[in-house]
Amino acid sequence: QSSFQIQKSRGSHPPSFERSQRTSIFFNISLCFRMVHFFKQINNSIMLGALTSLGRSAAFSTGRSAFVANGARVNAVRSIGSTMVMNAEEGQAEVVLVGCGAPNRGMGWYHAVQMIDKKCPSASLDYVIEPWFMGAGGEGPGGADFKVWQGEAEGAGVKFATSLADLPEPSAPRLALISGRTADNPRLLTESIANGCSCIYLEKPGAPTVAELEAMATEAEAAGVEVLMGYNKNVCKYVRKTREFAETVPGSKVTFVSNNAYENTAESLGECFERNAEGMLKNMAIHELALLASFYDVNVDNIESVTADKEFSSMQTLPGPSGNDFTDFDKIKFTIKTKTGTEVSVQADRCGGTDSYAYVTDAEGNEIFRYYMPDEEDKAHVKELEAKYPTAMPYFFTQDPDYITVKERVAKHTVDGAPADGVATIG
Repeated sequence: QSSFQIQKSRGSHPPSFERSQRTSIFFNISLCFRMVHFFKQINNSIMLGALTSLGRSAAFSTGRSAFVANGARVNAVRSIGSTMVMNAEEGQAEVVLVGCGAPNRGMGWYHAVQMIDKKCPSASLDYVIEPWFMGAGGEGPGGADFKVWQGEAEGAGVKFATSLADLPEPSAPRLALISGRTADNPRLLTESIANGCSCIYLEKPGAPTVAELEAMATEAEAAGVEVLMGYNKNVCKYVRKTREFAETVPGSKVTFVSNNAYENTAESLGECFERNAEGMLKNMAIHELALLASFYDVNVDNIESVTADKEFSSMQTLPGPSGNDFTDFDKIKFTIKTKTGTEVSVQADRCGGTDSYAYVTDAEGNEIFRYYMPDEEDKAHVKELEAKYPTAMPYFFTQDPDYITVKERVAKHTVDGAPADGVATIG
């Protein structure tokens, strides 16, 4: 597969790309929670209804917290002393990664790898906070791999701890990159603020509910701490290219397609459902919802209709590694129409492959443009990463440049206040 264009893009950069796109995420999260409720109703019967008639939030189950064991923080030997020397240099943020996860599988781990490899000039990974694998989870699945990787990272100067409270005072502008379980994020944000973080990079979706996210925004504002969200697709090349082309064709419609490469088996999807227990809409497809909120005027007050693709969408209940059952979508597709006349579609498939893309159709419904991620220019880089990390999640590689872009913009903003263009904020 490669990027292709049926009709050459006309015109230059649209003005909307020249302005900073620092978007509040509240509309997106509220929209997401309503859609979770909505799409759970379509299950087998695919029951359709108006999105705006649904409640503000939806109930959902979350998996085991990586930061909580039996209701209390896991106790482990502290590995940071107050006399340790910091790594951040002039012009760099002192980054604290909160929630690493398993090597080759956790998003936090991949963030760490990029910073250790010096891919983000303004970010120095000085600390990793990982209580699960340094505590009760150390002897379980993934524990041995984590210990090996921890030794390698410590050799590169990274210091490890089980709690933010173990950190010394900052010696440079401190940035917390929170990549833990969604249910833990409100507490982790509070602890990050209490332990000297002047800026927070919060992975999606940020919190289990809109009310908690709003409370987090209020807390951060009162403390003078800015919180930016890790919606990397806001800065993706394929999104930019597709939007540029669509702006040249009156009456056109965009569809965003997000794919993962899980095996289409009960074992593979069950592990996915448990590890991402907030559900597909709050986990995988929330990036597309962020695009809709950021660029297509979609919010909870402006939705005229939501139409589910009944033939494409699929929901399953499967056992995870714990033996507990988890219900989620393995694929979903829907179209949103706003009261201001915008129409945009989202398609997500856990077993769709490694490539994501977007395409444009004209007013008659004919496809006239498609752009892939990765495109031909990026595929060589993906192959290099596949060779370097052969057992890592494939989607890390296709989105590698975008993860770097978002982290670098947030880290630079932490240091010198430069606008983090394209990066969503919490409030």
